[in-house]
Parts: sequence; structure tokens; C-alpha cells
Amino acid sequence: MSDRKKVAVAMSGGVDSSVAVMLLKNMGYDVTGVTMQIWLDEGLYSMARSDGCCSLSAVDDAEKVADKLGIPYNVVNFKDIFRDRVIENFKNEYMTGRTPNPCIVCNRYVKWEALLDWAKGIGADYIATGHYARIARLDNGRYAIKRSATEAKDQTYAL
Repeated sequence: MSDRKKVAVAMSGGVDSSVAVMLLKNMGYDVTGVTMQIWLDEGLYSMARSDGCCSLSAVDDAEKVADKLGIPYNVVNFKDIFRDRVIENFKNEYMTGRTPNPCIVCNRYVKWEALLDWAKGIGADYIATGHYARIARLDNGRYAIKRSATEAKDQTYAL
């Protein structure tokens, strides 16, 4: 049995998550790539932007990167949880006159909770992403996420 820690890396197909995979692999971690499938209707989805974070072309890009770096790669079906948690919440909030933010709900229930559950299921010790953020060690020994030094790329709102 290997002593290497296993990391599931959420891959968007972009440069940031691809570099995260490469760095973790070079550090000796057992890396597995994963893209979360959240689109509900592939027919309608094909009419949407083809270059977004969760697009079909992003899946192709992530798969190519995983193959090139020699890591296992998975596309995980989170359509049901996305519909139940994000779409239904959006509809309910909108119908009561509020302006919902689906990204906040998706981050909590899909990108973090469902991803972490999946990662635990494959025996991963950690999850990682290519998000731009800084990590700071606090006086009490714990760690905190801080805004990115590069404001234009700051993604701490998703963390």
C-alpha cells in the first residue's frame, strides 16, 4: 500500500486547475482529476457558451490534460443535486421576489459538499482546485483563506 496522500483535483479544463494538478503530482501526491457535470439538458446546453467553466469543451480540455499528465480522470454526474439544490432554490427565491445568487448555493452544495463526499468515496485525503487565493497561518496554528494578491483573478468568494 502506498504512503502517498491522495488528492482529488477539481478540473475546469483551464490553466489554473491544470497547473494545480501538475504541482501536486510533482510534489508526490497521488492525483485524480474530476470534472463535475452539472448541466441538465445537453441539447439546450450546446446552445450556451462553449468556453465556460462547466462546458462540454472544458471536459475535453480537462481530459486531455489528465491524459498528458498521466493521472486518472473522472466526470462525475452532479445533475440531480444541482437541480435539487441550485435550480429549485433559484426558482423558489425568485418567485418570492428575492434576487437569488445561484453561484453561492452551487459552491456550497455542489462544488464543495458533493465534491468532498465524492472524493472521500474514492479514498482521497484532500481536494484541491485552481482557485486564486492566499493561505495564511494564524497565530493559533490554524490556516485561513485570504484574498488573492491579484485582485483581477481573486476567487475567494467561491471558497
